Amino acid sequence: MDYGLFFTYLAACGAAAATGALFSPGDWYKAIRKPSWTPPDWLFPVAWTTLYLCMSLAAMRIAQSGDVRAPQALGFWTIQITLNALWSPVFFGLRKMRTALIVVSLLWVAVAVTMVAFFRIDWVAGLLFLPYIAWVSTATALNAAVLRRNPEMA
Repeated sequence: MDYGLFFTYLAACGAAAATGALFSPGDWYKAIRKPSWTPPDWLFPVAWTTLYLCMSLAAMRIAQSGDVRAPQALGFWTIQITLNALWSPVFFGLRKMRTALIVVSLLWVAVAVTMVAFFRIDWVAGLLFLPYIAWVSTATALNAAVLRRNPEMA
């Protein structure tokens, strides 16, 4: 394991996580109408820490693979982490739920494309993205459900 490479990708994840810290849910989010299946607040930092570790490990494996497709796969990884970093400022900072739904939908596509690209190079790296696609699927559905319940905040 190349720890330097792993920590490079983890730093990129840390930058994305920082936007979540800078634009935290706060009282505004607590006050809006949410579906009954909304995950509890404590789960979000646990889930994201786990996901960022998996994403970093997966990217490191691809970067070390020597496969000619690795640069393109890592390009997809870069797109998804950028979209990941964008969602919190749009949803929590600007409170633009419809725009955030577009961002998270694009994130879902980017995660799916990255996962497929990773699977084609290294099946373990692809498997490490399965929890991420599941979480982003839930986040997309949650964003849509919150938008439906709070149309005045579109």
